[in-house]
Amino acid sequence: MDRPPGLSVRLKLTLSYAGFVMLAGILLLLAVLLFLLYYQQLGLELMPVVMSPPGRTLIAAFAPTAGAVLLFLLVFGLAGGWVLSGRMLAPLTRITDATRAAADGSLSHRIRLPGRRDEFRELADAFDTMLARLEAHVAEHQRFAANASHELRTPLAVTQTLLDVARADRGRDPGELVDRLHALNARAIELTEALLLLSRADRRSFPREPVDLSLMAEEATETLLPLAEKRGVSLETTGEETATVGSAALLLQLTTNLVHNAIVHNLPDGGTVHVTTSVDPGAVVLTVENTGKELSPDAVATLAEPFQRGTGRLLGDHAGVGLGLAIVTSITRAHDGTLTLTPRDGGGLVVTVRLPTAPQTVLR
Repeated sequence: MDRPPGLSVRLKLTLSYAGFVMLAGILLLLAVLLFLLYYQQLGLELMPVVMSPPGRTLIAAFAPTAGAVLLFLLVFGLAGGWVLSGRMLAPLTRITDATRAAADGSLSHRIRLPGRRDEFRELADAFDTMLARLEAHVAEHQRFAANASHELRTPLAVTQTLLDVARADRGRDPGELVDRLHALNARAIELTEALLLLSRADRRSFPREPVDLSLMAEEATETLLPLAEKRGVSLETTGEETATVGSAALLLQLTTNLVHNAIVHNLPDGGTVHVTTSVDPGAVVLTVENTGKELSPDAVATLAEPFQRGTGRLLGDHAGVGLGLAIVTSITRAHDGTLTLTPRDGGGLVVTVRLPTAPQTVLR
C-alpha cells in the first residue's frame, strides 16, 4: 500500500519527549520567577540581594539565565528522547524484521524477544505463535498437495497403460477394458469429490443451522446397512437427541465416513459396529466403535492424516481414497469440535466426536 511520507515513530516520540521537557522547564522557571517577584514585593529581609532591584530589573536579569536553561533542556530533551525512544522501539524493530522475513517466505524465523512480559513481548509471543501455526499449516497443505497429486496421478497413469495395451492388442475383448476404465474413472471422481469436500470444510464455507446428531447417525447406518450385511457386520445404533449447530450435509458426511470406515476396517465375518450419541455438559458426543485388528497407539495417531488407510490398502469396491478420517477431522474442526481416536481393547477402534451443544435449541 502506497502511503505519503511522514515522520517516523521514533522522531515523533523524540519531539514529544523534548516538548514535554521544555514545557516542564518553562513552568518551573515561571514558578521560580513568580516566587522571586512575590517575595520582592513583600520586601522580606530574608533575601536582601534578590529584593533590592525592582521587578523589571529582576526579570531582565533572570531572562538570560532562563533562556540558557531552556536551551539546555531543549538539547537534553532531543538527545535524551532520541536515545530513549530508540531503546523503547528496539523490540518493535525485531518484530518488523521478523514480519519481513515471513513475507519473504521464511516461516521458520522466530522473534523470541527476551525480558519480562510487557506489550511488546506479548505482541512478539503472539507473532511467534502465529508463525508456528502458519508454518505447520503450510507444511500440512504442501504434504497434502503432494499426496493428492500422487493419488490423482495413479488412476490416470493406469488408464494410460490400459489404453496403450488395448491399442497394441486390437483383438483383445474390449469389455474387460471398459470395466477397468470405468472402475478407475469412478475412483478418480470419488477422490476429486473428497478433495472438494475437504476444501469446503477447511474454508468453513457453509451455512449453520440446528442439527440433531442422532438423526445423522440413524440416516448413516440405514444407508450403509446393505454394505454391513454384505460384509457380515452387525450395526447397532443407540443414543439420545443431540442438538448442535452446523451444516447438516457435512455432519451427515462425517457420520457416514465414520460408520463406513468402521464397517470396512472390521472383522471379515461376525464383526460389530456400535454407533452411540450422548449429551455431556456443554457438548454432544458421537461415538463409533468397531471390532477389528489390534491397533497400536502409534498407528492410530496417523489414521486421521490424508491418504492413510488404516491396516493397509483394501481391495474391492469400498477401498476408499484414504481421506475418510481426514474429512472427519476437517469437518469436526470446522464445527469447533474435537476428534479422539482410541485403540479398542480386543482389537478395533473407538472414534469419539465432541461438538458444542446448540444454545437454547430443541430439535423436533
